[in-house]
Amino acid sequence: MNRTKPELQIRPHAMNDHNPLDAIVVVLHRPRKLVNIAGAVRAMKNMGLHRLRLVQPAEYNAYEIEGIAHRSADVLSATSIHATLDDALADAIFVAGTTARMREAGPPAATPRALAPGLLARAADGPVALLFGPEDNGLTNPELDRCHALLSIPADPAYPSLNLAQAVLLVAYELRMAGDLATPAPRRARQPAAAAQLEDLFGAIERALWGVEFFKSHQAEAMLRTLRSLTHRAEPEVREAALLKAMALETLNFLRRKGVAPGLRPAEPGATRSIHGRQDHEGHADREANT
Repeated sequence: MNRTKPELQIRPHAMNDHNPLDAIVVVLHRPRKLVNIAGAVRAMKNMGLHRLRLVQPAEYNAYEIEGIAHRSADVLSATSIHATLDDALADAIFVAGTTARMREAGPPAATPRALAPGLLARAADGPVALLFGPEDNGLTNPELDRCHALLSIPADPAYPSLNLAQAVLLVAYELRMAGDLATPAPRRARQPAAAAQLEDLFGAIERALWGVEFFKSHQAEAMLRTLRSLTHRAEPEVREAALLKAMALETLNFLRRKGVAPGLRPAEPGATRSIHGRQDHEGHADREANT
């Protein structure tokens, strides 16, 4: 007689009445294999996450995914597919991206366990996105620049590569465990700026800096990345981000009123990458823990 091996049962954990996990959004950027999407969906169901966004998936079939990730119809019915990363992250007030290597610029990488309490606290104010890159190369440097924080999963240096679903499961597990121990976080008095507003701000600042010919060397990319990191650490509110953007726009308007033509960003291929999220000509990639 053929006997089916019973599935591992996850012990239920009680969550607070206001469940911060409801505000956690898993974003899979350009996933290549349907089976990995299905594994991520199953991991989300195991740990109580329900919001999934896919950016340019190579393949997607909800029926086949549910055949792998049983009883996941609720997650799949709410799953959205996006043409751009901008669109998928637009309403996120905080973005945590996964990476397998340290970077000289930008926020330092921390473990999911270290970041989980802070992510849940921010979830009281709006959507918090967990960004995972494609299985082969992970997130590029420009994509990681869009993140407020970086997640790095500790693994054996001799074999650090994790499957995409494994990475989702480990991060989701730490969030669930942190949620069991946390007290509900109070909402901020004013709404923090979402990713879409911050991208508009970064674009306005970059244009203003080129306009006043601030960049005197070939270090523009590093300076812009530092500015982006600084802004992410500050987590500005909606009104603060709007004020900063208005200042940048008025800088260029002032030059025009005085009859001065603002400087322009170099347009030739291979020129400094824009802070506004456009990838540089070289397309530097960062291998993350999702292969």
